[in-house]
Amino acid sequence: MKQTAVFEIGGTRIPPGSRATVALPMARLYTHNELTLPVHVIHGRRSGPTMFVCAAVHGDEINGVEIIRRLLNVKSLNSLRGTLIAVPVVNTFGFIQRARYLPDRRDLNRSFPGTPKGSQAGRIAHMFMTEIAERCDFGIDLHTGSNFRTNLPQIRACLDDQRTLELARSFGAPVVVPSELREGSLREAVASLGKPVLVYEGGEALYFNEDVIRAGLRGVLNVMRTSQMLAAGRKRIPSEPIVTDKTSWVRASMSGIFTRRVKLGELVRKGTLLGRLSDPLGDDSEDVVAPFSGVVIGQLNLPLAHEGDALIHLGKVPDHDEAEETLDDYTSSLTDEDFGLER
Repeated sequence: MKQTAVFEIGGTRIPPGSRATVALPMARLYTHNELTLPVHVIHGRRSGPTMFVCAAVHGDEINGVEIIRRLLNVKSLNSLRGTLIAVPVVNTFGFIQRARYLPDRRDLNRSFPGTPKGSQAGRIAHMFMTEIAERCDFGIDLHTGSNFRTNLPQIRACLDDQRTLELARSFGAPVVVPSELREGSLREAVASLGKPVLVYEGGEALYFNEDVIRAGLRGVLNVMRTSQMLAAGRKRIPSEPIVTDKTSWVRASMSGIFTRRVKLGELVRKGTLLGRLSDPLGDDSEDVVAPFSGVVIGQLNLPLAHEGDALIHLGKVPDHDEAEETLDDYTSSLTDEDFGLER
């Protein structure tokens, strides 16, 4: 058994077989109070990969915060190979204010890799990259829907890289969405270092969704097992995900009240009625139908829509029968007593 060396971050030395919470200095408020970035490190006795998992890059996306809280209490982490760096709240400013953005209205996820002398967002991004991302072999970034939208659990990743594809499939989310790298995002910045990174999307901002949280926690553990950071054990093997090659938001053709007729994870055929838009006075209405066959991977929860608003997010499925099997397996797994997790 090859033992690891001492792991150091933020001036704190963490011996093999131990764990520590490190507060990385972030900024001072104008009240003189210091704001820090809390990071929890679990450093295994045996050598292995170093992985980060982070949440709340957008401060109102809180499902990932709970996923990480539960992850840190999983007993099998006592036998971890390698090092886990957990950052439950990256955008501390937004999290405190229950807001997506930073106080200067900048989107932190459009500010990477950042700079030590730039804007508030740029400085936070730079610190994350230098203190965390550059020390890791790969990472998982946890997100939810925004602006009253909610997402079916899904992985978004650049699948041109074979290692990224392997991790995406192993996560166990029902849908994998090939996604181009977006300039300024954490995913782009980490990928530019030649390191795989997955984005997990699920649920809605400012609300906990138990199914999304449990699926996310199981997925993080699946990735750690695939990477041999944790023993394989006898956990359920996730079914092959739906890898879609096309996604599209169906948008409102008129302003009005949207009555949805489908739900997340539902398979629809081209022409299926997705919902109906109606004028509040009842004078006018229009049906909203599926432009192609696929699975509902996102939806607008707010029933009030202006013309052009995104209503239903569809992902094209390569094989309807296989997609149905994957979704049935995902749904049935939600009823498992422990959801395949170790407490």
